[in-house]
Amino acid sequence: MGQTFQKDKIELRENQTTVSEYLNLRSQVHWKSLTIEQARLALDNSLYVLGAYYEDTLVGMGRVVGDGAVICYIQDLVVSPSMQHMGLGSVLLQKLKEYVNSLRLPHSEMMLDLMCAKGREAFYEKHGFLARPTETLGPGMIIYLNDETCEAT
Repeated sequence: MGQTFQKDKIELRENQTTVSEYLNLRSQVHWKSLTIEQARLALDNSLYVLGAYYEDTLVGMGRVVGDGAVICYIQDLVVSPSMQHMGLGSVLLQKLKEYVNSLRLPHSEMMLDLMCAKGREAFYEKHGFLARPTETLGPGMIIYLNDETCEAT
């Protein structure tokens, strides 16, 4: 802790992350496995993918999905374990927020949502995100659709 990454050693690249890089980074943090086709479609259908490279290796990334007018979601914000707790996640998150704000129509409000891993709430709260539920906002909800949860039609 207390260390910071050397900004001059990190290169941020927009919309260049490859499927293999994405799958490798997800694997490093033990996220759910995706098929190659799922990963390809996820990247292709994203509004914005920001990769952080150290010596030409993807060490962090963020991905934004949404409609680009009313709501966007930070779908992925992931940093390689070797680069965590050095400020890279904060840099990526700030750039993702800036990107979404650049889409916002004049005199309008855009919702920027995310679902964070348990225990990561404080990180997002320090960047201005509001934990739900609140007095006026209900909790987030999720369902995983798969062969067991969906009936054949």
